[in-house]
Amino acid sequence: MINQSEVEALKQIIIVGGGSAGWMTAAALTKVLGCNNYSITVIESDTIGTVSVGEATIPHIRAFNSLLEIDEDDFLKHTHGTFKLGIEFVNWKEMGHSYMHPFGAYGTNMHGVPFHHYWLKSQKIQPKDDLLDYCLEGYAAKKNLFSRPLNYPNTPLTSVNYAFHFDATLYAAYLRTYSEKLGASRIEGIVTQINTNNETGFIESLLLENGALINGDLFIDCTGFKGLLIDGVMESPFEDWSQWLPCNSAIAHASESLPDKKPYTISTAQKSGWQWQIPLQNRIGNGHVYSSDFLNQDDALTTLFSNLPSKPMGEPNFLKWTNGKRKKLWVKNCVAIGLSGGFIEPLESTGLQLIQASIERLLSLFPNKSFQQKDIDIFNENADIELKQIRDFIVLHYKLTTREDSPFWKYCKEMSIPDTLQSKIELYKTNGRVFRENNELFAELSWLSVLSGQGIIPQSYHPLVDNTSTENLHIQLSKMKEVVRLCSKKMPTHAEFITKHCSAS
Repeated sequence: MINQSEVEALKQIIIVGGGSAGWMTAAALTKVLGCNNYSITVIESDTIGTVSVGEATIPHIRAFNSLLEIDEDDFLKHTHGTFKLGIEFVNWKEMGHSYMHPFGAYGTNMHGVPFHHYWLKSQKIQPKDDLLDYCLEGYAAKKNLFSRPLNYPNTPLTSVNYAFHFDATLYAAYLRTYSEKLGASRIEGIVTQINTNNETGFIESLLLENGALINGDLFIDCTGFKGLLIDGVMESPFEDWSQWLPCNSAIAHASESLPDKKPYTISTAQKSGWQWQIPLQNRIGNGHVYSSDFLNQDDALTTLFSNLPSKPMGEPNFLKWTNGKRKKLWVKNCVAIGLSGGFIEPLESTGLQLIQASIERLLSLFPNKSFQQKDIDIFNENADIELKQIRDFIVLHYKLTTREDSPFWKYCKEMSIPDTLQSKIELYKTNGRVFRENNELFAELSWLSVLSGQGIIPQSYHPLVDNTSTENLHIQLSKMKEVVRLCSKKMPTHAEFITKHCSAS
């Protein structure tokens, strides 16, 4: 048995690549580990661009910022950030149809039964009763209202759940400043050679273009799709999920800001993909995500420009990728974080969350120089589970379409899907049940939003709902909607809130 006191702690942590992944990693490690006992170095080059178009997040980002003890208003000022209460999906089920995936809870559970089962029963009586009317975040979003939690006990105002829109490039710069203040160092340079131990295969050092030799104990690959270390040296195979997620390209282009800043992301389905609209303080982020198997780049660009909400700014940014993941994100003394470990298209704003999750997983299983294989295996097993669960949630949006107006949507409607996803769909279709597995990222409320929003009507609902009379059910639901309506009146407009608390100007 290894005596912990006899195992040498690792000292030198090398992060290869900057951008959001590199500087989020550096910020978290410098904050949690400190730089007294550890040397934390980021190697990046100004000549190598980063993807950095991820401008939308999910509420988990607040936990990351809280870990860093970042002042939220200060961070938003520096990144031209706005607030996000959910995502609206337009034309996904069918043309002319829209629904929202809000970040808050629907209604109130009663008698130990989830609220939505009562709503499902009411649907048989009032089929046009909008689920969104029972969620403060969704209701407020559509009215362009926003507030952080307010002290109104026993109301949804006490637990407003939100995320952010911000400039990812500015976020990386903000975290670089943060990390360097805590003791992290940055080396400008390009890696030209990776030296490994002949016996163990572990990475020992990196040779830079300028001749500098950088030694390390733990190497973190944040080199994006290139996967310089995890692919180039550790040769971790890549699992391709293109058969379920055919969108493999995007064109991003900013446009001028509008007076009404919506506190939500808009995702509008197009002929061969979808288009995002993300309001920042100083501009609107736009992008067309599409499948190059069904649409060429010129036509994709035409579609994007014809649907911009305001005058374009700057030049378009072209991206290509393969949806999927590395078979192993941690091999020997190399950990892939961010795009180097895998990528799932940005439909539900999971890009930064996957970076965050990998960082948290690494910290919980942080190694010494022994690099115990069991720790590495647990890291990889949990990363695999998480990525597949997110994959299934994204595929859900495409599979449940009724559109047949283009070859792309016909393919999505008819494609085979993973058994894990098929099982969840069938469970909801049968009796409206949704179960969260292994603390998966998207909880029951998220699955409900999409399953219901895409038009799935369960055959039945929880049998205990029938213990409540139809009359009492109507009274209870009416009260819940009224609470949401009254709570929204306590919230300022999104633009007013930003002006008062975190205006970049």
